[in-house]
Amino acid sequence: MADPPGATLDAYREPAGGRRGAYRALLGAQARSQTAYRVSFTVDLVGNVGATVFDVLTVFVLFGVTRELGGFTLRETFVMVALSACAFATADLLVGNIERLPRYVRTGLFDTVLLRPLGALPQLLLMDLPLRKVSRVIFGLAVLVVAVGTAGIEWNPARAALVVVAPLAGVVFFGSVFVTTATVSFYWVESGELANSVTYGGRDFTSYPITVFGGWFRAVFAYGLGFAFVSYHPALALLGRDDPLGLPAWVGWASPGVAVVAAAIAVTAWRIGVRHYRSTGS
Repeated sequence: MADPPGATLDAYREPAGGRRGAYRALLGAQARSQTAYRVSFTVDLVGNVGATVFDVLTVFVLFGVTRELGGFTLRETFVMVALSACAFATADLLVGNIERLPRYVRTGLFDTVLLRPLGALPQLLLMDLPLRKVSRVIFGLAVLVVAVGTAGIEWNPARAALVVVAPLAGVVFFGSVFVTTATVSFYWVESGELANSVTYGGRDFTSYPITVFGGWFRAVFAYGLGFAFVSYHPALALLGRDDPLGLPAWVGWASPGVAVVAAAIAVTAWRIGVRHYRSTGS
C-alpha cells in the first residue's frame, strides 16, 4: 500500500527535540500512512488475528484425540501456548519487520538508513512498523488471561509477578532472536529461510511442552537456543509442577535472565554485522 504524499519525507526531517522527536515523527508518519485507508486497515487488523488463532486452535485439535500431551493436560498446555502466543505476537509487532533487512542489504537501501543521523536499528523497526498486527497482540493477551484464569493456579505474590514478567521476557527473547537471525544477511544475503526456521520454528516449539520432543532437537532448541525459558519453564513455575525432565524449580524463574543474555547477544551481533556491512555502491 502506497504512503500518502509527503508522509515518508516528513518522517525523516529531524524535528525540534532531537532524536526522540525524530523517532516520534517517524512513528507518527507510519501510523498516519497505515490508517489513512480505514477499510483496508480494518480488514488487515481482522485478517492478522488468524495466524495466532490457528496456533491456539491447533492445541485444542490435538487434545481432541488425546487426554495428555507430553504428560501435560489441556489446561496446563494452554498456559504454555498462551505465554508463547502473547510474547511472539508482541515481538513480531515491535521487531518482526527486521526480516526485511536482507532486501535492504541487497538493494542498497541500507546505505540510506546509515546516512541518516539516527540509529540504524530503531529506523528499521519504525520504518515499516506493522500496526495491523496489533490485533494479534490483543488476542494473545486475551488468550493468556483466559489460560491463567482457568488453570487452577494457586496465586501468591511471586506468581502474580511472574505472570507479568514472563511474557515481557518472552517479548525481549523473541525480539532478540529476530535481530540476531536478521544480522546473518550482512554475511549471506539470501538467509531469509534460515532466519525463519529459527524464529517461527521457535514459536512453534514454545507452543507445546518440550517433553513431546526428544534427543538432540530438544537439546538444541530448548536449551542451546533457550526457547524452553519462553513458556515451558515459566508455566511450570506458575502451575507449581515439578519438571518431568528433572530440572530444579528455580529454573522456572530464570526467563528474565535468559532474555537479558539473548538481548546482549543480539546487540553484539548487530554491531558486528553493521561493521561488516559493505555498501552496494548504488
